[in-house]
Amino acid sequence: MSDESFNWHDFLRRWQEEWVPRADADDEEADSVLGAPGAGEEAIVAAERRLGLRLPPSYREFLAVSDGWVVEQTAAIHRLGGVADIGWFGDPYDMTSLYEEGLGEDPGEEEVLLAGMWRRALRLETESDMSHALLDPGDRDEDGEWALYVYKGWGGEVPKRYPSFRAYMGDMYREFHGDRAGSPDFVNATTRAHDSHVESARLLALRGRYEEAVPLLEEARAFGRPGGRVLLDQIRHLLAPGSSPDYGNLAADPRYRPEVLPVQALTPAHGEWRLGGDDHWLGMMTARGHSRETLETVLSTMRDGTHRYAPPGPWGRAVAEARESARWGPTDAAWRILRGALPLWEAPGPWLIAPVGLLADPVLGALVTPERGREILATPRSGESGPVPEPVPDLDPAGLVWLTEAVAHQQPFDGFRCVWAQGADPALLPALIGEEGAELSGPVDPRTASWRAPRPHQRKGVELWEDRAVVAVGRTDEGWAFAFDGYSPARVSALSRSPAVAASASGRAVAVWCDPWRSSPGDRRGAFHLSVAEHGVELCSFTVRGTEVERSGVLPEALDPARLFRPEDGEGEGERRALQALHTALGLSLPRLALTRSRLRTFTTRSWTRAPQDGEGYAYLRFQRHRP
Repeated sequence: MSDESFNWHDFLRRWQEEWVPRADADDEEADSVLGAPGAGEEAIVAAERRLGLRLPPSYREFLAVSDGWVVEQTAAIHRLGGVADIGWFGDPYDMTSLYEEGLGEDPGEEEVLLAGMWRRALRLETESDMSHALLDPGDRDEDGEWALYVYKGWGGEVPKRYPSFRAYMGDMYREFHGDRAGSPDFVNATTRAHDSHVESARLLALRGRYEEAVPLLEEARAFGRPGGRVLLDQIRHLLAPGSSPDYGNLAADPRYRPEVLPVQALTPAHGEWRLGGDDHWLGMMTARGHSRETLETVLSTMRDGTHRYAPPGPWGRAVAEARESARWGPTDAAWRILRGALPLWEAPGPWLIAPVGLLADPVLGALVTPERGREILATPRSGESGPVPEPVPDLDPAGLVWLTEAVAHQQPFDGFRCVWAQGADPALLPALIGEEGAELSGPVDPRTASWRAPRPHQRKGVELWEDRAVVAVGRTDEGWAFAFDGYSPARVSALSRSPAVAASASGRAVAVWCDPWRSSPGDRRGAFHLSVAEHGVELCSFTVRGTEVERSGVLPEALDPARLFRPEDGEGEGERRALQALHTALGLSLPRLALTRSRLRTFTTRSWTRAPQDGEGYAYLRFQRHRP
């Protein structure tokens, strides 16, 4: 109800008629009369004369209808007094001094108003739990309304501000509904209206009109309607895929469990459950009707990356096809498959409006960015019709230059190395360049895999000079299989060797090793290595270290290091020029999303460093932190 059409008589009568006590209320509370006869104009004017100022409009109108009210706000304000009860708060706890001390050198307007509120506010409550309802005449809007602050003395929190008395009472009415929403007997015109709004919003959302659905669901959620909460959480989750909503008891329903339960396990699986770890989460979910065995299985598959989102029907077949593409790196192609099949998704029941199960898939979940989440929500699905949104642009940039650039809250790679094998099956790379017995892992975060990989001194039978890389494996859009290490590459040295020859058994292979390490901003000792081989024979190579260049074979003109690395270059310019040339001349690329956010399969390569020969040496440094 808008402020222009608001009627205190109708509002308060409806509240009284809908009144039912809480489950733990005593007989006196069950028979409560919330209000009192309105105060006459003469009584209100007398109170204003006593206080020395005219009361704000919405509070004045309220008093004329009901001279006080039982608010029953949970653990805070219980009763608001009438005209004879209101008086100045007077700041009995000297909160002014405390808040003025915290203002700082350049306080904001809201901070200044709050600091001064304590000494000038009117106190409205007559019954509370160490809490106060305070009207501030110094915090007014253009309509003459005063802000109302609720201060919970037992909580130590900053007071909650409402722009007016009218806004405060509206919020208390919603809280009254929310407290009773779980009771099957709490049914009235207001609950029926909001449940109807939820159903309208559900259909709007399935038709892709989620923006129209959101305000209806927000209001229904504010009134405690369960459908409003669960549908709104799905929309918000897809708009912010990294968030961690709690879908409540939805996962306990077998119809929704395959979509929702793995999503619920995302946070504890990532080790982010702060309230007692796995046991707390398992206990909470068990209380909602899940078997502990099922929960532990889901949590385990989420942790080890073996979970598979596998819905039924045509949508499920598209999901499987998209995963096969995405698990090798072409995430944009995978998304195009999913986007085309979104209309085929079928809701398993009325309380699911989107395929949120995608977010829990270890391969496909990373594809759902906020932009793509909006695309899902804007696409009609589950048998509903409507306009189809414009496709979200592909996320992977062409080529390789992106390797030197920062990516959304991440620094650029601090060096990287990669092997490409043209036309090869990525699954065969372990046999070509892997250590003895190397096999592809399941989908893992390559950053985590590199950090957790044992070092040479921790592995039996591995020499200290060896440099075995944990590489992420995939395929480019141009048909090259790749093995990429961007998280723990060692430095290019005289002992370094290229795996391009071994990778070229069935065709052309290219190896690139970019080592940007410099001891100071002016240092030019970073190194860049390129080698190209075909059918087991190296065709050409070069290594640039600062101003020194080593080369062999006949290099294509486009890959001549003299053209790519110039004396006048600024930091990183030569590397960027070389990466651009590799894309233009050889068609090399790498999928950014897959390598920075997704889970690819990995294996451990043979050493990228050869054994020292007579007269050569090496150093192996090991750092260990000692606590004082």
